[in-house]
Amino acid sequence: MSIVLGLGFGDEGKGLTTSYLCSQTKDPIVVRFNGGHQAGHTVVYDGHRHVFSSFGSGTLQGAETFWSRFCTVYPVAFMNEYRALPESVRKTLKISMDRMCPVTLPLDLDVNHIEEVRNLHGTVGVGFGATIDRCEKHYNLYVQDLLFDDVWTAKVAEIATYLIKTNKLMQCNMKYVTEKMEGFVLAVKQMLDIVEIVGEPYLHDKEHRLIFEGAQGILLDKDFGFFPNVTRSNTTSKQAFEMNPWAKEIYYVTRCYQTRHGAGFMTNESELNLMNNEKETNKENLYQGKFRTGDLDINLLKYALTCDMNYSQDIRKNLVITCIDQLKGADPEKLRDWLRSTVDFDKVFISEGPSLTDIKQIK
Repeated sequence: MSIVLGLGFGDEGKGLTTSYLCSQTKDPIVVRFNGGHQAGHTVVYDGHRHVFSSFGSGTLQGAETFWSRFCTVYPVAFMNEYRALPESVRKTLKISMDRMCPVTLPLDLDVNHIEEVRNLHGTVGVGFGATIDRCEKHYNLYVQDLLFDDVWTAKVAEIATYLIKTNKLMQCNMKYVTEKMEGFVLAVKQMLDIVEIVGEPYLHDKEHRLIFEGAQGILLDKDFGFFPNVTRSNTTSKQAFEMNPWAKEIYYVTRCYQTRHGAGFMTNESELNLMNNEKETNKENLYQGKFRTGDLDINLLKYALTCDMNYSQDIRKNLVITCIDQLKGADPEKLRDWLRSTVDFDKVFISEGPSLTDIKQIK
């Protein structure tokens, strides 16, 4: 069992690393254990380039996905991504989903957009934070509820009433809610035909095949990041160990330069002279803002490693340094040596491009 974590503010190369580990594992199962459908993990495999949000990053290779109770799911986004997968992949697709996954509604996207205009905290804009916020106030909607039409219809009505009464949805009425939900209803029916709904014990006899794919990065962790510009999720290995305490190793991933998408604390910010980055997944957008870059901050990486050691302790640790081809003069061995005072990595990998063939082990 392996865990893949980002050491920065996200965008480190976790999708590539997960895809690589799938290629080294027999019948792998990729477990998404934090965040949700707001992730954007780019994988290039067999001529296809895909940005994974609602599926694990081994899907192009035929790896099964397990969507854990720690992850939100948005049926509309799920179906949009499903249709974007190659037909050959869809034919053999296998995805299982914990019955306790929180479900995002179109209304959550509206709330997300309204609150971002007010707060300017930085957000992907797909309703993840709004979903978590209402769930914390007990306005829950779970995947298991979608199996019972009367149940989830009643819950949606209660959620809508709550959002309207608390002014989270301004100038809205139930007619608006009904219109917004039309596409969602269809997406729910389609998604339920594709996924297998299970409980967490589903994984218990499959430990040797599990690859836990983290989302975002440790510096965005809700407990350790720089509030208020954090994600509403634990981005360390904490929840992976809650699900399965017998992990064998962690792969910590960082680019060879620093990035941050959107507002918030960041050191060494500058416009780097990057190469081979024409297909960068993360562009400036309306809600999240600018994709920022800068020289790598070793102390921030050490801080991220220290945060995760609250959970990982003596487990074997590896380092993956990506985007080596994008920054002239990048020195992965020097980076490894700088981090050695915090972690003496068992293995070190570098990536000189977006494909599996671009990854090589240097230690």
